[in-house]
Amino acid sequence: QVQLVESGGGLVQAGDSLRLSCAASGRAFSSYHMGWFRQAPGKEREFVAAVSRVGGRTIYADSVKGRFTVSRDNGKNTVYLQMNSLKPEDTAVYYCAVQKLASGWGTGDALAYDYWGQGTQVTVSS
Repeated sequence: QVQLVESGGGLVQAGDSLRLSCAASGRAFSSYHMGWFRQAPGKEREFVAAVSRVGGRTIYADSVKGRFTVSRDNGKNTVYLQMNSLKPEDTAVYYCAVQKLASGWGTGDALAYDYWGQGTQVTVSS
């Protein structure tokens, strides 16, 4: 079992920045690729970013590329999502997730992730 707890969400204005954190406990954190997803009201959950086991590789959704940065600190069992130049369309509940061991690197498919946090709300006002 892996437990994930997100934090850092809040209400900000367009153009502001936020840093989300996801603290993990349980099995060896560094064994897993990690991902961030988000879900806006009335919409499907969508992939945001992922980081590889030791942080050397990252991928992003086109909608956040150049504005968001995903990173991790395996010594702290924590993955981060730095969000800059926020837009109202970034408003959503943000979730971190653990990728299944059997899944290959680089997937944004939510079905490839098997442990999820409870989410943290990000609201961006215009």
